[in-house]
Amino acid sequence: MDKTLRIEAIKQAMDKAGLNQAALSAKLSVSKEIVSKWLSGVKFPRPDKLLRLSSALELNYDELVEIISQVNEPIIAFRKKGSTKTTEKHINRAKNIGRLLSCLVSYLPFDEFVQPSKLKNPKLEYEYVQSFTFKVRKEIGLRIDQVIDFTDLIHTFHELQAVIVPVMWGKKNVHENALHIYLPDSMTTWVYLNLDTELHDFKFWMAHELGHVFSPDLRGNEAEDFADAFAGALLFPQELAKQAYKSISSSKSDKIRISKIRDYALEYSISLISVYKEINNYAIYNSLPKIDLGNSLFGANTNFNKMFATVSGSLFENESPNAEDYIQRTSDVFETPFFDTLKKYLVEHGKSASYVQSILDTPLIDAKELYAELT
Repeated sequence: MDKTLRIEAIKQAMDKAGLNQAALSAKLSVSKEIVSKWLSGVKFPRPDKLLRLSSALELNYDELVEIISQVNEPIIAFRKKGSTKTTEKHINRAKNIGRLLSCLVSYLPFDEFVQPSKLKNPKLEYEYVQSFTFKVRKEIGLRIDQVIDFTDLIHTFHELQAVIVPVMWGKKNVHENALHIYLPDSMTTWVYLNLDTELHDFKFWMAHELGHVFSPDLRGNEAEDFADAFAGALLFPQELAKQAYKSISSSKSDKIRISKIRDYALEYSISLISVYKEINNYAIYNSLPKIDLGNSLFGANTNFNKMFATVSGSLFENESPNAEDYIQRTSDVFETPFFDTLKKYLVEHGKSASYVQSILDTPLIDAKELYAELT
């Protein structure tokens, strides 16, 4: 058993008292940094600070502190990006979101008797991943050379009873581009997708998260590596990589090689990096020489991304949407029951905007706008 602060109750009490984090820290004679760590779940207050916090917000111990069990704790997976490290702060914040999501489970429009399918024994082996993604493509109804569309991925999420949570977290180069939360006790999966990301990267992240949905028993780097391998193979399968390798390896210059990779990226709506990695994965598996383009490919990929709007830019025509447009548009496009489910819970339980703020990890001003639209 362990203890955690009831973040939602604290934020609601702060809002009621007209206190922001700076004002609360001054009232408690502690630093703003320590209050921030309390509210993100990184730190738990010492007994004397907990007593002062209780007094300042007029919350008793049970209203302030939740006793949690480690048995059915939320399982977290972050979209790994480069050398970015997963910190305790990342994990604790995501687990707090997971605990809040558990309140919504009974409101989901899913079959309560049927457990979503998952892989029996997921492996990172090249042939295994290729065989499984071929099976997934076949179930979607696509030939090996056909482009996987965003709607194909969305429909697959829906069939697997995975809830997409579309968020606008700004352009980030860390984990928050995608967040996967699995709740073992209800066997429900929640996938947060940041819409403020490049279009072609976004498709890879969606496929990556789908890999997690199929393999909920994997953990840590093993889970991330499998999801990466699954995404690459699903979007650019072995037969395409074979064809691309033959064409690109015979080219006379790196400029021509990059140009050909760019053509494949355009045709299959994925990044140059994804095409490049799958070509070399094919080469390694078949004991062929790798294609080495050094840093020049990454520069070309950056320029390639500049040609396109972000996902949010495409959805909202580069405008900042109001709450109504954001909820309606994302619910329709991603076929997600999230906002309808959230609305039912908020109305039935009389929750405040602080619950929306905590569950979406969004600024309070945005949470209030969403709350007003939902209630």
